[in-house]
Amino acid sequence: MSKPAAKAAAAAPAKIDKTADASAPKTAEKAVEKAPASAPVKAAKAESKAPSGAWKTKPGRELSEAELLAMPESEYMNEKQIDFFRARLEQQKADLLNNAEDTTEHLREDTSIVPDPADRATIEEEHALELRTRDRERKLLKKISQSITRLDTGEYGYCDETGEPIGLPRLLARPTATLSLEAQQRREMKQKMFG
Repeated sequence: MSKPAAKAAAAAPAKIDKTADASAPKTAEKAVEKAPASAPVKAAKAESKAPSGAWKTKPGRELSEAELLAMPESEYMNEKQIDFFRARLEQQKADLLNNAEDTTEHLREDTSIVPDPADRATIEEEHALELRTRDRERKLLKKISQSITRLDTGEYGYCDETGEPIGLPRLLARPTATLSLEAQQRREMKQKMFG
């Protein structure tokens, strides 16, 4: 079959469907099939527009990350963003303090004397690992407290070295960040080069 004949054969059934009397139910079915496909697209567009202004009516603590990112740059570190990050930092602090209490209780409970040296070594290694983790969390607690202080003084969200905004995506990933991404990269490069 030649290419023009194949095109004509492909076009012929379309003409039959359009002109036949039995096509009325088919077009209704097609309309029903098309409606659900277009409805989610419209709903998705409506949802994508919703966060852009939704932040105006919510308190900062109730904002989602998407709503926070939808804010214009001119609103950087406004009261709602400060409230959002304060709540996030306070929640992290509370979680870390709860973990520290759990560790203390766990170490007190697990002080039984085990006669087998291998079991004793395993328990001691688990304790050492837990204590190292808590030490890292203790350092993070200090950074969280410093970040809360920076929120109070109005320095939060701005780079220590350059004074430029750190940026919401970086602060969402690491709420205790004190350097912009570029300044942090420069610092890491210097550390690699000079030790």
